[in-house]
Amino acid sequence: MYSYALLESGCYYLIQEKEESPVSLIKVTVDTDYCLYVTNYAEVPVLEWKKKTDPIFDILELLSDDKVKEWESVYNDNQDAYYEEDDD
Repeated sequence: MYSYALLESGCYYLIQEKEESPVSLIKVTVDTDYCLYVTNYAEVPVLEWKKKTDPIFDILELLSDDKVKEWESVYNDNQDAYYEEDDD
């Protein structure tokens, strides 16, 4: 069992918060003495504070810069599809 204290600010991680939970992509954006401000990229981004002592079942991977760029291009393309308007 891991905790949020192991994660570094500015980095993207693939994690499983609980044993039976799906894999999530998160980015740590702010690191304080006791908490982290985390963006969880689900269907819509969820921004939330996590205590450094909060458990994480598994830290699967720290994404490389190349993988983050690859993911961002796919993610941003999908986000644009939701905001297109009809010209009627």
